[in-house]
Amino acid sequence: MADTATDSRSVAFLGLGTMGFPMAGHLAVRGGHRVTVYNRTAAKAEAWAARFGGAGAATPAATPAEAARDAEVVFLCVGGDDDVRAVAGEAMDAMKPGTIIADHSTVSATVAREMAELARARGLFFLDAPVSGGQAGAENGVLTVMVGGDADAFARAQPLMACYGRSVTHMGPAGAGQLTKMVNQICIAGLLQGLAEGMAFAQKAGLDGHKVVDVIGKGAAQSWQMDNRAKTMLDGKFDFGFAVDWMRKDLGIVLGEARNNGASLPVTALVDQFYAEVQGMGGNRLDTSSLMTRLTR
Repeated sequence: MADTATDSRSVAFLGLGTMGFPMAGHLAVRGGHRVTVYNRTAAKAEAWAARFGGAGAATPAATPAEAARDAEVVFLCVGGDDDVRAVAGEAMDAMKPGTIIADHSTVSATVAREMAELARARGLFFLDAPVSGGQAGAENGVLTVMVGGDADAFARAQPLMACYGRSVTHMGPAGAGQLTKMVNQICIAGLLQGLAEGMAFAQKAGLDGHKVVDVIGKGAAQSWQMDNRAKTMLDGKFDFGFAVDWMRKDLGIVLGEARNNGASLPVTALVDQFYAEVQGMGGNRLDTSSLMTRLTR
């Protein structure tokens, strides 16, 4: 956590969605930093300023360039590749040489490398820094941040990311952060499908599913997903933040990268199809544990 008395810095945060809104708040409240925010829907930026303005936050900016102009580090958390290109590109037009832009979006490694090259040509530094931990992790400031890019730039930005990251790790050159996030999503997809099948099996077998989880959760089957999602899956509750639409976007990135590097991902490809079925059932905005719904309908 930053020392608010001696280490207050001027930063910008572009993109105040489910993740970005609380992350920017932690920079202001936990870190004591001067935060200028931008969001394409201006009302969201105004709502952020109303909530966190007392912590020293600046007035919301009208454009990415305006937000980034005087920032030492610019953070970004938007949707997909084209969003990063548009928002980061506009911000970089106004950034001073030596400034860092750290992208917390989950996008392709290709666009991460592309933006890193664009930044380098302008005397800037670009870090691809996707996060894991979901909405709860962002709100509680305990995200896992996996970072690719220049090591010295990472060292400068790491104390800021620690305002909302329990673990902030440099993974290698440009693109390494996004590749690490792809591994994360591959593992989560398989875990959630296995958990959904296990819980559906328990129900069909006439077992007390909650009791089953209490027992097997103390053994080799234990995982974060089991601890946090198994019982809610049994109860038919699927409103925990990270939506099926977002997971399919992420798995699309994963499968595209696998086609490029030759990795075999048969389970991931199958689970992606299962998520497509959930979308077909109208579950686009349900959370990722809703794989259970296609087994119990």
